Amino acid sequence: MKKNIGNIDRSFRIVLGIVIAVLGIVFQSWWGLLAILPLGTAMIKVCPAYMPFGISTIKQEQQK
Repeated sequence: MKKNIGNIDRSFRIVLGIVIAVLGIVFQSWWGLLAILPLGTAMIKVCPAYMPFGISTIKQEQQK
């Protein structure tokens, strides 16, 4: 798969995933499992939701 997540987007997803996980632990809620989505997409640098729309947050210099 072609990578479509840039560095800023990736950083945002990591922070968001950590915040969701911590809130899930603090409030003892299974909703904290949703942290898997932003953390997973940040790690593989591919967002399936971006693909149908042709969105990429990678700068042109990084794609080469």
